[in-house]
Amino acid sequence: MIYLDHNATTPVRPEVREAMWPYLGEEFGNPSSRHGPGRRAREAVERARGQIARLLACDPAEIHFTSGGTEADNWALRGTSASSQGSVVVSSVEHHAVLHAAGELARAGREVVVLPVDGAGRVDPERVLEASEGAAVVSLILANNETGTIQPVAGIGAVLRQRGVPFHVDAVQAFGKIPTRVDDLEADLVSLSAHKINGPKGVGALYVRSGTSLEPWQVGGGHEHGLRAGTENVAAIVGFGAAAAIRREEMASQERRHGRLRDRLESALRERIGDVVVHGHRVHRLSNTLNLSFRGVEAEAILVGLDLEGICASSGSACTEGAADPSHVLLAMGVEPRLAAGAVRFSLGWGNDEAGIDRVVEVLPAIVARLRDLSVF
Repeated sequence: MIYLDHNATTPVRPEVREAMWPYLGEEFGNPSSRHGPGRRAREAVERARGQIARLLACDPAEIHFTSGGTEADNWALRGTSASSQGSVVVSSVEHHAVLHAAGELARAGREVVVLPVDGAGRVDPERVLEASEGAAVVSLILANNETGTIQPVAGIGAVLRQRGVPFHVDAVQAFGKIPTRVDDLEADLVSLSAHKINGPKGVGALYVRSGTSLEPWQVGGGHEHGLRAGTENVAAIVGFGAAAAIRREEMASQERRHGRLRDRLESALRERIGDVVVHGHRVHRLSNTLNLSFRGVEAEAILVGLDLEGICASSGSACTEGAADPSHVLLAMGVEPRLAAGAVRFSLGWGNDEAGIDRVVEVLPAIVARLRDLSVF
């Protein structure tokens, strides 16, 4: 199998599994218990909190564990809006975890401002700041999960802090792939997820800058500094920490390696297949992500052909796979619907190599040619 869908999820690395294993067996203590097993579980949770904090360059006490990025996004929007009547400002290319949370707030009577993006999928910082007057929260995705486009967030947070407006950055797709130091992002809240960085599914985190007003996500105990009640998923949290520690050591080298592989794939496909359109910013994008359309062919048919060859890719966000409509991200960028319907995303990660890329280049032109011969699209 050639797996090129790392933006959807990633395989758990052996080192991460090894770190988790004791907490799925003999080290079963509750981190809130005061006896030996409980204390060891608490030490493991806090060690993982520190490993994640080092990658964000923040205080470990500002990391709050969740069940994943979706929960973190929901908490950031709802938790900041609960104590303010201001508007919620988002972009049109956010992940559905943010857009749907904003939609729920809109149905409850809250004003929601959805900002447009340019043809590369980037917001205009000036428009963000114009819309932020009196807002309860501004939320922007750092790196888009479909196109890899990186938003120009630097500078926005400083102005928002002067205005007393919380700034949430959805870094689920960026964390561990590009630098995400919270002071560089100037963010008050940052969403993270473990399974995007070769950690386990079902665990994420929300960074909350000290002093930021945030309502508890759920009550029932004093867990996570009193903001999210519930016994911690120790094994998953340990895995998240181990994955973050690996990314901290390997991020720069992996970014370079993935960039070379992505460019190899892109140039070869553009050379061998006509009418190829690449989506996203040409410079400000994740090095591991390539989103492109093959004019006249639907993405789903391409993906079936690739799957039969043992190659895994996607047509966009894994959270919307199977949806009949074209990607909301591409439509927001001004891509016409028929072209958007033909978009395929290749996202690289741990385990990919030149041989796998060359295999895609070997089989994909014939798949596209065959589908174009059959197409009435």
